[in-house]
Amino acid sequence: MNNHDERFVKPEILTLVLSKMLDNKIIRANYQLKELQGGTVGVVRLVTGMAETSDGKHLPYKLVWKTQKKFERYGDPDSWRREYDLYSSDFKMVFFDSFRCPECYHAEINGDEIHLWMEYIDGVSGLHLTPEMYEHIAEELGRFQGKLYTERPNVLRNLPNLSKVGFTRNYYQRYRSWNVLYDYIRSDDCEIPNHLCKMLIDIDINADEVFSRIEKLPIVLCHRDFWVANIFYSDSKIVLIDWDTTGWGYMGEDIASLITDEADVCHMVEYYQKCIPAYYRGFTEYADVSHISDHCMYELILVMFGYRLVEWYKFARSPEDKAMHLNTLQKIHEMRDM
Repeated sequence: MNNHDERFVKPEILTLVLSKMLDNKIIRANYQLKELQGGTVGVVRLVTGMAETSDGKHLPYKLVWKTQKKFERYGDPDSWRREYDLYSSDFKMVFFDSFRCPECYHAEINGDEIHLWMEYIDGVSGLHLTPEMYEHIAEELGRFQGKLYTERPNVLRNLPNLSKVGFTRNYYQRYRSWNVLYDYIRSDDCEIPNHLCKMLIDIDINADEVFSRIEKLPIVLCHRDFWVANIFYSDSKIVLIDWDTTGWGYMGEDIASLITDEADVCHMVEYYQKCIPAYYRGFTEYADVSHISDHCMYELILVMFGYRLVEWYKFARSPEDKAMHLNTLQKIHEMRDM
């Protein structure tokens, strides 16, 4: 049977995974599968059941089985296998106890598909995160990135499959070259208010100058999908899932995502005001960034999410979604002079 197409777990794989997870010799186990997240290229399943040890004990367990098929992400062709590459390395050595990725018990690659058997993470996530949690998450991210920026551990130098530092600029330029959006915000029939269109057009006009400022920021290890659904908060500790876009980027890229990506719109301005100082506070525990007078966060938010929000607005299926994306653009506009 094919693991991806059938709801089937190989017994020898399951006992191998559980022996490592439970730190005990497992001879057999039953299981139930529940799909947590579906997609055209990846499937994430919760695996639960009872495991039997070699000395006759029966232990309950809960873990995650993630399969990812090969796909092509623009400008980042090997991202489909990046989590396999990271979990097969010593990557987990770079983390804090309070800021980490899930434990991976087993990783394998079969042709154009990866299989990961990982720790199940329980905690507060998504729009259930509170303002206090946001601030703490930003500070811990700063500590993590500041430590790696200063110490530059060998494990990072030895990872061949990380996304490139120019990813954000390339992503913006690709969106800007999409005439469906570029022409829309410049057209008479655009339903987005003029002041928001002007905000986006101004970034286009000044893009070279904007990126020249962004590119003066420290280059750090970015998660690059640092939005609330990938962040789990439990007992003041943070666990991040979905590391397939990870790579080198500019200081603040992940905070731009935390504030903006499918945001808690009502609190966006508050998060902008609180998370940036918290992030820099964490970063400066390890690195002196007192010379940075311009964090470029407003500009990062616009180049990363401006055209995406126009796309989501233009193709939204409901009036509620249209209003949410428009409100997000309005909140970004309010951040401009902060």
